[in-house]
Amino acid sequence: MQTLSPLRIFLAFLKLGLTSFGGPVAHLGFFREEFVTRRRLIQEEAYANLVALCQFLPGPASSQVGIGLGLSFGGLPGALAAWCGFTLPSAVALILFAYGVTLLDPNVVQTGWLHGLKVVAVAVVAQAIWGMAKNLCPDRPRGTVAVLAAILTLSFPGVGGQIAAILLGACLGLLFLHHETTGDTTSALPLPGKRTALFSLGFFILLLGALPFFAAQGSHMLVLIDSFYRSGSLVFGGGHVVLPLLQAEVVTPGWIDRDLFLAGYGAAQAVPGPLFTFSAYLGAAQSLSPNGWTGGLICLLAIFLPSFLLVIGILPFWHQLQSNHRIRKALVGTNAAVVGLLIAAFYDPVWSRGVLSVGDFGLALGAFGMLQLWKWPPWLVIGITGTGGALLGWMAG
Repeated sequence: MQTLSPLRIFLAFLKLGLTSFGGPVAHLGFFREEFVTRRRLIQEEAYANLVALCQFLPGPASSQVGIGLGLSFGGLPGALAAWCGFTLPSAVALILFAYGVTLLDPNVVQTGWLHGLKVVAVAVVAQAIWGMAKNLCPDRPRGTVAVLAAILTLSFPGVGGQIAAILLGACLGLLFLHHETTGDTTSALPLPGKRTALFSLGFFILLLGALPFFAAQGSHMLVLIDSFYRSGSLVFGGGHVVLPLLQAEVVTPGWIDRDLFLAGYGAAQAVPGPLFTFSAYLGAAQSLSPNGWTGGLICLLAIFLPSFLLVIGILPFWHQLQSNHRIRKALVGTNAAVVGLLIAAFYDPVWSRGVLSVGDFGLALGAFGMLQLWKWPPWLVIGITGTGGALLGWMAG
């Protein structure tokens, strides 16, 4: 695997940070299209392994996949560059929204143009499922694992069902599937050593235990850091799952009122990139100091720091484990289960929230054709589909 400079990694992820609408499942589709299909920087199997690992970690799974990709392409500087490129566009937009929230109509997030962005997510996820299924589920046994994983995930919504589906895939792979790979997914990568990984895990645990003690001393800045660090450390499932916890952290103590909280949540749906950047809005919009740019950046860094520490601490051991034959067999089933997770997420929430009419279905079908058949760049498809959603909304309303 070739290494990339931090600048090249930053620019690649900046493009994704500006164009990756549709939530975490769509983000995984954008990552796959950019780094597996177009740039060929990572193999399909290795990418699926990384996705499976991040499903087990607390925090925002798609951002952790991005950090892991940056770590694999360029070591620790690459991980930081990947996170900055993917995260900063939406974080800056939400901080600016916090400054102008009293002047803007929160209902802007319900416009037809933004619904068109939900529709394009349908096409992006469908394309990812199409490509990954061909590579990771090419036969009947692995296809069966994917179907079972999808049924299990839909039957038990939430992170518990997702983890159960991945464990089921691992068990079925270990017992019944053969290890087949298109290449060496454990080749030398610029990953941290064991000492760095253990330090990272130790620092993660230390902060989790020490921050509440220091926050009790009365500094609102330390209380902020503790609240958002805990939110990033203890919430499985990422994205929308963290919202009730954040509401309890900032609305209940009176740092921000409920209307401002909901307005920011709506705006977070309207920007590309990870939903965890909602933390930047909350830090900027709160009534207590530090707020504004300072508060936004503090909350943003605090909620994402656990993801950095966990990925840096676990990924080196994960790659070593993959050299074990039995582990590789289990990963064959795990990779098939990842396809099943995407199928389940394609139904809910991607399809259920994106396709609400015949016009939406036609728009999604056209976007899929542009991506899969005509190979148009995703940024162009996003613009066309967003415009189409606005036209459909105008005609309907």
